[in-house]
Amino acid sequence: MPRESYQAQLEALREDVLYMSEVVLERLRMGLDALARKDDRLARKVIEGDDEINGMYLDLEGDCIDLFALQQPVAGDLRFIASSFKVITDLERIADLATNLGEYTFDADRDVFPEVDVQAIGEFAETMVADAMAAYAAGDADACYAIDERDTELDERCERASDTVVRELIGIEGDPVDDVDQLMTDVSRLLLTIRDLERVGDHAVNISARTLYMVENDDELIF
Repeated sequence: MPRESYQAQLEALREDVLYMSEVVLERLRMGLDALARKDDRLARKVIEGDDEINGMYLDLEGDCIDLFALQQPVAGDLRFIASSFKVITDLERIADLATNLGEYTFDADRDVFPEVDVQAIGEFAETMVADAMAAYAAGDADACYAIDERDTELDERCERASDTVVRELIGIEGDPVDDVDQLMTDVSRLLLTIRDLERVGDHAVNISARTLYMVENDDELIF
């Protein structure tokens, strides 16, 4: 294969990975919106759209395998292809978490613990993913470290939110509750939502870690 065609394939891979990230971020935002508005129709769009993202993942996986097998890349090209493969894996998992948000929407028929700002946590995690992909596009090593540091704040926000739910639940112990089963369902859904948003941040860190490895052959953030 002529060198020009090989380089074109590498650039196409980069562009396709970035496009996949745009779709995934859109679905994550839709999932958060569906949950906030208790919009079942929007939730279904997120859930039904997961097959499209799975298809993108499989196509890009095939592209990476072809580049490995046919071109036998070395040095920087090898790191780029390997890192891109890991990035699309994290993107696919973020899409799965967005699907979870859509599914939680069907049970979100009332607000419990309104002092827990799930939307603010979700927006923080969403921004981490967007910035991680911007670092991937630009090959920005410094941004990778910054995103890793922001994950600590996200973890703290999620921990405080979960603690609030538990403390409030303990506080109503002994008080009459009209529907204990429904309350426990609501609590479970909220805790799962917080957990999933924390995982979105973890995937953003994974993307940053692979970008740092791609750019500087530095595995410091890989864990």
